[in-house]
Amino acid sequence: MSKKRGLSLEEKREKMLQIFYESQDFFLLKELEKLGPKKGVITQSVKDVVQSLVDDDLVSKDKIGTSVYFWSLPSCAGNQLRNVRRKLESDRQSSKKRFTELVDQCNELKKGREESEEREEALAELKAIELKYNELKEEMGQYADNDPAAFEAMKKAIEVAHGAANRWTDNIFTLRQWCSNNFPEAKEQLEHMYKEVGITDDFDYVELSQAIPLRAVGDQMLERQFSNDIM
Repeated sequence: MSKKRGLSLEEKREKMLQIFYESQDFFLLKELEKLGPKKGVITQSVKDVVQSLVDDDLVSKDKIGTSVYFWSLPSCAGNQLRNVRRKLESDRQSSKKRFTELVDQCNELKKGREESEEREEALAELKAIELKYNELKEEMGQYADNDPAAFEAMKKAIEVAHGAANRWTDNIFTLRQWCSNNFPEAKEQLEHMYKEVGITDDFDYVELSQAIPLRAVGDQMLERQFSNDIM
């Protein structure tokens, strides 16, 4: 035997409204929770169902003294439905008016855009301009490496890195001197440790002249840009 299907929320709402319409009386929530099961609405659902009816203005709710009463009359429901109908009708008229306005705007926009030889030529010219724009935009991206501002930023970054490298070199020399002064008996062990970490006899301060001169870098960038311009 199949299990009996429970009521949907809308069916529960209809059942609870029947209680109000049939009695046309005022109820406390605990009274509705006793009457609900007689209509097939379990006690645990009554509160939420009644509150949904209150939210939709199908059931009225008011506090009298310390008690909260609920009621709903068929005439109240009829007024509510009439109000809903008037609102829907108003919305329909507004939507209809807006639709007419949009149709008129669409017709206005179509003026001057009829298919013609002149229009086709204009569209073709516009497409060619867009293609040329994209080509130029891509070409500008290729010149980003030759940007004087980018070169100046690279120059400053090299100077900062050079200064930092020499500061650490100075720190290493200071540390070596301190170790030699305080642990003279461990000279051989210290020298072995220095070599293991890469501090060899030719370890020294970094000079910019050992790298590519910044002026030479700039000249190369300008020469490359000039070559691109004349091609």
